[in-house]
Amino acid sequence: MNITELTVHELQEKLKNKELTITQITKAYTDRINEKEKDVQAFVTTLTDDAIEQAERIEQKVNNGEITGDFAGIPIGIKDNMCTKGVKTTCSSKMLENFVAPYNATVIEKLNNENIIDLGKLNMDEFAMGGSTEYSYFKKTRNPWDLNKVPGGSSGGSAAAVAANLVPWALGSDTGGSIRQPASFCGVVGLKPTYGLVSRYGLVAFASSLDQIGPITKDVYDSAMLLNLIVGHDERDTTSANFEKRDYTKALKNDVKGLKIGVPKEFFGEGINPEVKEALEKSIEKYKELGAEVEEFSLDIANYSLAAYYIIGCAEASSNLGRFDGIRYTYRTPEFKNLKEIYKKSRSEAFGPEVKRRIILGTYVLSSGYYDAYYKKAQQVRTLVMNEFNKAFEKYDVILTPTSPTVAFDIGSKSNNPLEMYLADICTVSVNIAGLPGISIPCGVDKEGMPIGMQLIGNKFCEETILNAAYTFEQNVKFRENYKPEFKGGAN
Repeated sequence: MNITELTVHELQEKLKNKELTITQITKAYTDRINEKEKDVQAFVTTLTDDAIEQAERIEQKVNNGEITGDFAGIPIGIKDNMCTKGVKTTCSSKMLENFVAPYNATVIEKLNNENIIDLGKLNMDEFAMGGSTEYSYFKKTRNPWDLNKVPGGSSGGSAAAVAANLVPWALGSDTGGSIRQPASFCGVVGLKPTYGLVSRYGLVAFASSLDQIGPITKDVYDSAMLLNLIVGHDERDTTSANFEKRDYTKALKNDVKGLKIGVPKEFFGEGINPEVKEALEKSIEKYKELGAEVEEFSLDIANYSLAAYYIIGCAEASSNLGRFDGIRYTYRTPEFKNLKEIYKKSRSEAFGPEVKRRIILGTYVLSSGYYDAYYKKAQQVRTLVMNEFNKAFEKYDVILTPTSPTVAFDIGSKSNNPLEMYLADICTVSVNIAGLPGISIPCGVDKEGMPIGMQLIGNKFCEETILNAAYTFEQNVKFRENYKPEFKGGAN
């Protein structure tokens, strides 16, 4: 039995039946990290020694009856933009290279309350700005299916770690597809919850009206379980929804008879890779076989959403990143003559090129004379996008699209062409613009054996609907049983 290949619910079953111990599970993962991390480069900070100590302590308390709970001793990986008390939280940036968080994010508090073990902080695009995890200051994470390809981004470290069995599950954050797109590229499940369902307190902000924390897991059941753990109203987050808690695992019925699925034809047009399109068409046929009602319709918002997303996202990034000034807890240039030079040189030296691009663009669209022409217009488009989705959900329960127009691309092939990288977000950004839930699940592979992701979008706070639709498909297609990462290629 390979412990690290098991899902979390399988690990729980083994613990319950005393076939495994907490220490055995944690040791299996720390050994796996020691073996494969050099190839995958998924972590910024590993906590393997702490994890073993914690496992032994938790196991003793469980045996003594001092701790109960289904998740005690289960390991996890955390994207490195969520504050973890006493641990470096770098956002994969030189700006925060030595920043040690003095408090826990709400999601970390919730995991700690369950005695879940943190295996480390996972690599990402700097300040979550990017779609390939090539914009990290520290390292380029590699895709476990082919080490010469990107894992997607910005939560590429989280997706790659789950796919490579370095962690059983992970938390990522999604501003325009940053959970779903890397999940698609790495052949795992990525869920972006409804905006406000999960507290953002302690998440280092990129774009506050778009950011959302969510799970990256090996299967849909694990995704529902992790969502159960992290949802809930938080007074420290003013955008947190005061929503009645539910058990999302109870929604997983393996039945989609009568489910109304809308397929927007605009998401299957020019720019979609033919193999991705073919895999999605087969998935649509599978849903029809399972009794769902599938219908093509028009949702002409993709291009508008992308433009609005980059204006709103960059404007909010420009504002949020203003606090990183070289004065307080961030990098400070070693040579300066006055206060103005501290600001200028610290920010110039510590921010990477993609972050600088977005700050400059965001400052421009917020500036006097351009605010109405760009930022205000983008917010008006945002309202139109929301209205289009509202109309669609009057007729359909779920909207089905590709997660990404392509499979994972070669490292270095797009990092010098920002516009091409931005266009890769075309299928995912509208979900964030409208604050909706979306899930990506693997639905096949291309001829090179790279995973293809399918996105299911639900109405606000209808996570149960998309989770069950994803679960039913997963149970009938059995992607994990048929395909595994091959660790092809190697460091260039």
